[in-house]
Amino acid sequence: MRLRTAILAAVLFLCAAPAFGQACAMCYSSAAGTSQEGQRALRRGIVVLMMPVVGLMSLGLWSAFHYSRKRDLEQSLHS
Repeated sequence: MRLRTAILAAVLFLCAAPAFGQACAMCYSSAAGTSQEGQRALRRGIVVLMMPVVGLMSLGLWSAFHYSRKRDLEQSLHS
């Protein structure tokens, strides 16, 4: 099970790689022109904004796997 989870995480990470190239040129130049403290604040802000999304997606994936496993167990007991 842990191997499947690791493989799934790796596939999702590799599929998200093209998204890194979709930066707005104006946003990039504005962020590059700020000080180191400003860049650090931007990075922290992005991480803070991503936390709820990643948490909800993880919860959704966990519940899907949990209930599918539970359903499969119940079906195998009734067969």
